[in-house]
Amino acid sequence: MSAARVGVVTFPGTLDDQDAARAVRLAGAEAVPLWHADHDLKGVDAVFLPGGFSYGDYLRCGAISRFAPLMEELVPAARAGLPVLGTCNGFQILCEAHLLPGALTRNGSLHYVCRDQRVRVESSRTAWTADFADGQEIVLPIKHGEGRYVADADTIAALESEGRVVFRYLGGNPNGSLNDIAGITNEAGNVVGLMPHPEHAVEDLVGAPSTDGRGFFTSILKKLVNA
Repeated sequence: MSAARVGVVTFPGTLDDQDAARAVRLAGAEAVPLWHADHDLKGVDAVFLPGGFSYGDYLRCGAISRFAPLMEELVPAARAGLPVLGTCNGFQILCEAHLLPGALTRNGSLHYVCRDQRVRVESSRTAWTADFADGQEIVLPIKHGEGRYVADADTIAALESEGRVVFRYLGGNPNGSLNDIAGITNEAGNVVGLMPHPEHAVEDLVGAPSTDGRGFFTSILKKLVNA
């Protein structure tokens, strides 16, 4: 068993923290609960911001969560190199906290979408995607009403030219995201955000469309063990 410790953050309204913790444990790491109101990262080696409706999505998705006491510790740690993964609401929080550029807005259809989604891995050069291959197609669940990724033209061009688009939707864009973007990373590659839910695709027994989500957690475990 690895000594790697991955923090799983819970805000008021977080839904997927238990699924996230289980995915971490299945990969062989220790899942460490992190509470939004604490000023303590508990010495973890990486952090996972899972999905849900933190603070009821009031103002904007993630807009209140970014001011949580825990985020005051997480933001500088991430900028210093701490690996951080945000899925769905976690992605929205990372954008609101300016750890990732752009924003997630209302789906183009104006409807909530819940389905299994094909995505293509565009970059395996991040802390969370090293176990994938560039161009690999995977299937992950999505479930969101505000997942349309938008940014100004210069930001989109920079993400594309710098290889920071990590995942792209295939088989139909579910939310109208620019350039079919499903997930991105920061310049250092330690912070990754995406709308799909890898934590819901780690076990056959739960009726998941695949176990493709395991690659996120085995990727970070290998990075931490080999660090």
